[in-house]
Amino acid sequence: MIRIVIADDHAIVREGLKRIVSSGQDLELVGEAADGTEVMQRVRELAFDVLVLDLSMPGRSGMELIKLVKAEQPRLRILILSMHQEMQYAIRAIKSGASGYLTKDSAPAQLEQAIRKIAAGGAYISAEVAEQLALGAMPDARAAPHEALSDREFDVLRQLAGGASITEIAAALKLSVKTVSTHKANGMAKMGLANESELVRYALKHGLIEDS
Repeated sequence: MIRIVIADDHAIVREGLKRIVSSGQDLELVGEAADGTEVMQRVRELAFDVLVLDLSMPGRSGMELIKLVKAEQPRLRILILSMHQEMQYAIRAIKSGASGYLTKDSAPAQLEQAIRKIAAGGAYISAEVAEQLALGAMPDARAAPHEALSDREFDVLRQLAGGASITEIAAALKLSVKTVSTHKANGMAKMGLANESELVRYALKHGLIEDS
């Protein structure tokens, strides 16, 4: 039996995931979490095999939360289930310690397949992500400027490019406005961008945000 914890801040999403999990005879839901704090509580209190984790939740989330979970339970398998398109976040998630990545528009059968595959010790990623990981490991690989960003800088700049204000980003990430401004300045300097217009153009070109 594969024991699973589901982590998502939307109750309706958790309910849908619970129904999918309950339909698998070899899958057992042992807990759920609505934010990063609850995720860490479940990791410390429960014995389970796979964490199905949303990247965007209140409090600690994203790559930071993946690393915290792996620090506590190195053998725990993590499947990311995210609204973000794969190429934006999958590579960072895998490098942070996740074993698989699915977007929320994936079919229920894919979720079951992904859970079983990573529980057995495998990885569940697309061929495109696998190729990017392989290319990045080559000696002469040239990384895109945004790949030099820290996870927090990446998150701040992506939200900024998507139209969020510094104040909104600070509230969403539970950081001070000053801290967010510092991440913005450091990230812009690393990427050699002079202003937010250049940031938006870069983000669109590299698929970090969608053209609305």
